[in-house]
Amino acid sequence: MKGIVTKMKKELSSCTAMLVGKNATIDGSTIIARDEDGEDGVNPKTFRAFPAKDYTGEEYTSAYNGLKVMMSGKGCRFTATPNGDPAIGRWDEQGINEFNVAMSSTETENTNPRVLGHDPLVKNGVNEDSMLYLVLPFIKSAREGVKRLGSLIEKYGTGETNGIAFSDKDEVWYFETAGGHQWVAQRIPDDCYAIAPNNMCIQEISFDDPNNFMYAKGIEKFVEDHHLNPYPGKFNFRKIFATENEADAYYNTPRTWYGQKLFNPSIDQEPTSQDMPFIRKPEKKIAIEDVEYFLSSHYNQTPFDPMGTYSSGTPDEQKRFRSIALDRNQSSCIMQIRNDVPAEYAAIQWINFGFYCYSPYVPFFTNINDTPANYAYATQDVQPEKSAYWMYKMFEVIVEPRYHEFINEVNAFRDDAQSYGVGRVDKITAGAKGKRGDDLINYLTQANMESAKHVTEEGRKLTTSLVRQTLLNSKFQFERGDNL
Repeated sequence: MKGIVTKMKKELSSCTAMLVGKNATIDGSTIIARDEDGEDGVNPKTFRAFPAKDYTGEEYTSAYNGLKVMMSGKGCRFTATPNGDPAIGRWDEQGINEFNVAMSSTETENTNPRVLGHDPLVKNGVNEDSMLYLVLPFIKSAREGVKRLGSLIEKYGTGETNGIAFSDKDEVWYFETAGGHQWVAQRIPDDCYAIAPNNMCIQEISFDDPNNFMYAKGIEKFVEDHHLNPYPGKFNFRKIFATENEADAYYNTPRTWYGQKLFNPSIDQEPTSQDMPFIRKPEKKIAIEDVEYFLSSHYNQTPFDPMGTYSSGTPDEQKRFRSIALDRNQSSCIMQIRNDVPAEYAAIQWINFGFYCYSPYVPFFTNINDTPANYAYATQDVQPEKSAYWMYKMFEVIVEPRYHEFINEVNAFRDDAQSYGVGRVDKITAGAKGKRGDDLINYLTQANMESAKHVTEEGRKLTTSLVRQTLLNSKFQFERGDNL
């Protein structure tokens, strides 16, 4: 199947995630965020709101790998960023449900060959395309999300090695799979943050600390029976299950290095070090803008910037490490659960479609019944007039050949969009006070439509400006007198 081939490529190369506890953020919110990337560079994404329903009797069948799960129970309303073309699978990826539980699935990782020999991946297991749909509608806390996904992995297995994030207003959890049926999850301390590239991240596991760790039944015995632990006396999940090879050192760890350089600038580390800690306490409080900057960065102000914006970077240095912002960017989401407002309008999903360092993050409240038309539509056809995904993907085509000419104008557009977004959050929050039930849901839904309309119109103005400038600088210009 063409869709499967495309997604298999994506699984080898996708995503960067960041998680932040409520006491590490500037406003007391919890945050989980992730960039969704794809190897082929084109995987049209949408933003959708799915209604609550009774799933009893529904047999879910994955269009991607054939997984079959008989579902049951009543599920709640939730948002997601699924594929525009459901024929190749749902790939709901990231969303928030009506109980203000957020889920991001997934961060592609790798299990080492020794572990895979004892617990192979399962071809028709619970994979990235299915995880959110099978979990998010049925949970009322981040902790419940970990338990539900864990039970699914143990029952059906998984065909991938992945990292999954969960959050609610109080807790942030990171969940990692290994082999076909192994998994662990760690709570991110409230005063800390974590960076997750495409390698296993969780380190020391405390099996007698259920408040901060969860894990697959029998994982200790599995490791002991198969002599997998190179450091007896402690249980370091990364050292036991991860690959930690040369490819990781150049493809993955530099992204952790750059994130920790931003939030812990006093710490000196090597970009290729595979001993950097997963969790750190930041040297300053982290804002939404900080998360946006990291998730749309490309080693800015270092020699490793592929855009060549730092004078000391050689051509070799500029191509040495895998950048976060790159041609295969598809959809970036920051899921914020606020603690200083009523729960009914506390959850916001900041969405960036396209090439993250050119396109804007737009705040969407998630207690809604519909999403803006151009965010809910995307096909394989390039239709920037109908699809937010394609409008912002076009920026990549227009800007990159003239990066140094256009980037200041692009950055001004992104800054204006961010200021507008921050103001909209304030305005919508103020307007939501006193509203309840359907009245509130309809108000937030319409407010999202207005936010999307404004940023879309400004994006179209930027497109017009950049295209006009490009046309005026064509190499095929010729004026009478040029040859005299």
